[in-house]
Amino acid sequence: MRIAIQGFEGCFHQVAARNFFGKQSGIVPCASFSELVKQVKSGADADAGIMAIENSIAGSILPNYSLLKNSNLHVVGELYLQINQHLMVLPGQQLEDIREVHSHPMALLQCIDFLEQHPHIKLVETEDTALSAKNVRSKKLKSTAAIAGKLAAEIFELDIIAPNIHTVKNNYTRFLAISKQAPEPDPGVNKASVYFETSHETGSLVKVLAQIAKEGINLSKIQSFPIPAKVWQYYFHADMEFTDLAHFEKALKKITPHTEHLKVLGVYKKGKTHA
Repeated sequence: MRIAIQGFEGCFHQVAARNFFGKQSGIVPCASFSELVKQVKSGADADAGIMAIENSIAGSILPNYSLLKNSNLHVVGELYLQINQHLMVLPGQQLEDIREVHSHPMALLQCIDFLEQHPHIKLVETEDTALSAKNVRSKKLKSTAAIAGKLAAEIFELDIIAPNIHTVKNNYTRFLAISKQAPEPDPGVNKASVYFETSHETGSLVKVLAQIAKEGINLSKIQSFPIPAKVWQYYFHADMEFTDLAHFEKALKKITPHTEHLKVLGVYKKGKTHA
């Protein structure tokens, strides 16, 4: 399979793709999430895609929910990936040799406590962690280190001279696996992603949530978004966890009268979290 990812070879999206679809899966690197969605929709080069949707520190990646809603693609699974940042250099370089560190602004921020211990090192912002590692190798940048994941170090044959330099150790990103084709029903499914709107009436959302709760379904996430054509009205993305698919299907029937444009984006197996 060829999996569309956002970013460059060696990035965390590739790690997620390998973990979900298998290490033998190829990748189709995309410059943006919108390009990722287009690649999966076309099906010409990519069989499926994997897309970051939220992070345990930074929160939801809001534009990706809109991309997903408007794509007509199917959510076929999820994966939680621990984000570990490492300082890597050309073989033979030592920490005392480093004068610059290159990486994505978010990665630099995640590692700020470590970096502040070395005030002589200049921080250089780049567009991607893995691309920073690639440039260190391809341009043979001595006295320059990159902050990226372990896979980038392996691919570009760099030495990790300071592992796990991120400040917050429990940093996880949730990825959604998306496909043009709906998967065959799996008896083990226990989670669903749903889109809906509620009528512009007092208590309409409360009625929806009450019906979901009555069926013993855990609402693990609900995210609201403004509807551009309707001032001060919102649509919702909800992630629901259940032990019996029949309970979820029953809940859908109960909330239908209280919603508009109800759509199931995908029913799948819940990913394993760090907990």
